[in-house]
Amino acid sequence: MLFAGSLSNYMERDFGPAFQRASGVSFRGFGGGSTELASQIKGGVRRGDVFVSAAATADHALEGAANGDWLSWYTTFAASPLVLAYDSSSRLGRQLARGEPWYRVVTEPGAVVGRTDPKLDPKGVLTVEAVSNAARKLHDAALSSALGHFRVYPETALVGRLQSGQLDAGFFYAAEAASAKLRTVGLAPVYKYAEYTVTILQRSPNRPGAAALVRYLLSARRRSTLASNGLTPLKPAFSGDAASVPASVRALVGAR
Repeated sequence: MLFAGSLSNYMERDFGPAFQRASGVSFRGFGGGSTELASQIKGGVRRGDVFVSAAATADHALEGAANGDWLSWYTTFAASPLVLAYDSSSRLGRQLARGEPWYRVVTEPGAVVGRTDPKLDPKGVLTVEAVSNAARKLHDAALSSALGHFRVYPETALVGRLQSGQLDAGFFYAAEAASAKLRTVGLAPVYKYAEYTVTILQRSPNRPGAAALVRYLLSARRRSTLASNGLTPLKPAFSGDAASVPASVRALVGAR
């Protein structure tokens, strides 16, 4: 299974072991930036049965003959808002904990703020959009300038950078912040969120196992665990060719 790096804790500590116990099917997963993973799938660097992305744009990069026909459908299943997580022991963290506006704190001299690369990760795209939109709404030139000074890291490295004290704050999805027990603030006056999607890759080496995994991911019993991991369950919104969806998961993914 290849999945968005923001779901690493959920997939490796919760979902994966639970699925393996329930189904008897071995679970092996790899997390990374969704856009980067799509490129690696296309390039033959990564192989998998199921692809879980943080944005449908990564799925689109794998659709059609020009992109290798790696997938012909996907469905949404969960969402998680973009937030600013912070190190509560840092000066900036204490300011955020006191309720000082995030858009003021991140522009202060010496602020060390992390984000991901929009070329590799949908969260990086949302971060740029959120900061740029807030700067326009607030007529805040300092916030617009600060975006270029935020440090850029791979998605799977950002949590560790914050936890080790190398960052004062960073942009995360609520799901990964909850899993890592990070303190967060919202990004008012803007609101951005990830919509996670799932699909079975066309050249899946184990299609029965892939179908079993998708069934388990979308089952009613998993909804409460999504919520406890900072994810909002969504009614599946299907896109693509319904005829190519395995019959055993067609109803669950919303295919008609």
